[in-house]
Amino acid sequence: MLQELENDNLADIVKDNDVVLVQYSATWCGNCKIMKPKFKKLASENGQIPFVIADAERFPQSRQLANVSNLPTFAAFKGGQLVNQVQTNKFDPLIDLLNEVTHN
Repeated sequence: MLQELENDNLADIVKDNDVVLVQYSATWCGNCKIMKPKFKKLASENGQIPFVIADAERFPQSRQLANVSNLPTFAAFKGGQLVNQVQTNKFDPLIDLLNEVTHN
């Protein structure tokens, strides 16, 4: 399941789901635009996990959950806690991040 945040409520989504993957992005970020279709593809292949796209500039409270300093940042949450994050424009680290929270 993929959703784009409309409000600064990522904390609620993380609290209400066992595993959540997040892409932090911004409208001006070229690498974010490159990664968005890859993130969406991964979401379509893992329908049981919430995948969330969060605009890091519009939603500062959501951004703070992963201490985002570079974009795009991908963050994995499990049991309400940040497990790991990567700043990347490559697909393989995103797969590794997903595997980290789904196979442990």
